[in-house]
Amino acid sequence: MGTDNPFPTSSSRRPKRVSKWADRAFAALTGTGATLLFALLALFVIVLVIGAGPSIRQFGLHYLTNTVWIPASSNPNIPGNIYGIVPFAVGTLLTSALALLIAIPLSLGAAIFLTQQAPRQLRRAVGQLIELLAAIPSIIYGFWGLIVLVPIMRYDIEPGLYSWLWWTGWFNSSPTGLDVLTASVVLAVMVIPTITAISRDSIAAVPIHQKEAALSLGATNWEVTRNAVLPYARGGVFAAVILGLGRALGETMAVTLVIGNRNVVPNSLLSQGQTIASLLANQFAESSGGLELSALFEAGLFLLLITLAINVCARVVLARFQRGGGAGKE
Repeated sequence: MGTDNPFPTSSSRRPKRVSKWADRAFAALTGTGATLLFALLALFVIVLVIGAGPSIRQFGLHYLTNTVWIPASSNPNIPGNIYGIVPFAVGTLLTSALALLIAIPLSLGAAIFLTQQAPRQLRRAVGQLIELLAAIPSIIYGFWGLIVLVPIMRYDIEPGLYSWLWWTGWFNSSPTGLDVLTASVVLAVMVIPTITAISRDSIAAVPIHQKEAALSLGATNWEVTRNAVLPYARGGVFAAVILGLGRALGETMAVTLVIGNRNVVPNSLLSQGQTIASLLANQFAESSGGLELSALFEAGLFLLLITLAINVCARVVLARFQRGGGAGKE
């Protein structure tokens, strides 16, 4: 009878000891990466604050309430160096909000169809197409909007909106095609692939027993989606919307090509205007320096703070979803 023990002891199953130096090096490497992310964000803020210093000292809170943006003029009879962020903040928030209003129903509908109704082969093909659309550079969307969408809006859509809905106050400007509405549609087309792709993944991650339990109780497909799928995936859907909003807030070239680029507060959806990003794209390289350049730095700082505030609020709301139990988790 052999002496070998067929049942290995705990000492024979003990894994090889990993070097403490390797653990320390790994911890240092990951810690350095995390620290660099915070340092990079702090560097962004510091650079913008330093650049915006003269404008902050010159205008103070009036920069946040002034509706006029007039650069320095060579004509002494024309007042200059008057800067206010209101027209561009309104343009940024208005175009982003309208883009989400258009994109969310379409994106959520597409995500539900791909995960709940579409045949398997169609899911794969359409899913790859959506991911491809999300990777298209923004300048391509801008060219498409300028060449294709602007003439359609100017001659086919906006005249009807102006004729029938001018009394609402939302469409009481002359149709030009280069306006807030067109920019919002372009932004909606840009964020739809992002929201759809992430929402699709969140809905697809819902456990199968959630659906089977609802079906076993006699629920229809619509009731399963509404009562079992969407409540469970709402955290992921909300995160997708926030990512889409982040892209809409910071989009530059696509909006610059189709919004009209006027330094005024839009008084309707058919008015021309500017966003903060398009303001920076149009005037940063051509600024006269001095106070105008500092005002542009402050505009960039304001956009960064808006984006950070929205993301912090989104994290708070998402945390509340997740604390609500399984229905709020991805």
